[in-house]
Amino acid sequence: MKNNKKRGLTLIILLLLAMSLLGCNKLEQVTRFTYAFDGAFDTSFQFIAYCQSQEEFDQLATHVQQRMEDLHIQFDKFNPYPGVKNLHYVNAHAGTEQVKIDQELYDLLEFSISTQEEYSKKTNIALGTVLELWSHYRDFGLKYPEEASLPLLEDLKEAQEHTKIKDVILDKETSSVYFTDPKLKLDVGAVAKGYATELIAQELKDLECNSFILGSGGNIKIVGEPIEPNRKKWSIGLQDPDRYLFGSDRTLDKVFVTDTSVVSSGDYQRYYYVEDQLYHHIIDPDTLFPGNYYRAVYVFCEDSGLADFFSTELFLLPFAESKALAERVEGLEAQWIFPDLSIEMTEGFRMVSESQGAKPN
Repeated sequence: MKNNKKRGLTLIILLLLAMSLLGCNKLEQVTRFTYAFDGAFDTSFQFIAYCQSQEEFDQLATHVQQRMEDLHIQFDKFNPYPGVKNLHYVNAHAGTEQVKIDQELYDLLEFSISTQEEYSKKTNIALGTVLELWSHYRDFGLKYPEEASLPLLEDLKEAQEHTKIKDVILDKETSSVYFTDPKLKLDVGAVAKGYATELIAQELKDLECNSFILGSGGNIKIVGEPIEPNRKKWSIGLQDPDRYLFGSDRTLDKVFVTDTSVVSSGDYQRYYYVEDQLYHHIIDPDTLFPGNYYRAVYVFCEDSGLADFFSTELFLLPFAESKALAERVEGLEAQWIFPDLSIEMTEGFRMVSESQGAKPN
């Protein structure tokens, strides 16, 4: 009942917002507004939109932040919340009982599993036991750099025994989840932020906000064209994998796009050092160690949740397989940055890259 009331409240809020907004993004008298906030999904978000007034934009920005924070709570594997059966609760209880969950968390799990079954050789939301082990060692290594170490291979292999996606049982009729392996743990880090961004972007479109950007540094959803003279596309900077050596704003290239999602996966996002060797957070489920084919992979496709998924999948595949997958999926384009900083890209990515001659108009 509480979940139904919450969904009803969300619908009421959306309806009231729609009634109060006076046509955000119509061509006459629009202004570009920007709002930034921290906290949700342990990262910083930025929302940019063209609206007719500050009041209209503020209403939208408040909705964006509240929804992102709500979805963060639902998808959070680290923390419990009073009265909420979120992913942390699922991991703690679904191995011993069927857990009824909020519809949005159920939909995320269903989306992740179906996408994984259709496309994935590497990305696995049931890899939680392995990722938890790496996270523990990374957190300790960041806190005590001189004592940083790696997980033992025998411990990783033992954790690997509890990562089978077939052991995750979803019941659509009851919106519930159950694990046939009590030691299994879910980790939706490869899709959750992009999936949440896509949900909220669709809500903004329902509110007739049709020219905006929503995202964090590595995950950006673009809707519509920028409402400015002589510009038909948004300019999105691609982070340089070595930007922390030269400055946090350093970009490798720009892409000029509209109505798509640009997402990156790389060795520069969450990492620690052991004996001067960098170990990042994107773990290959076969080797049980960080993937090392690339420094970074950038992708774009319309759906932000899919873009999030594919950026991880392409990062973990050797280049021939990675490129073949990118070319097989309609609407998916990619760029690969290799350890020697050489670059490969699909033809569609080349067409929108500033370095290859693309323009924003």
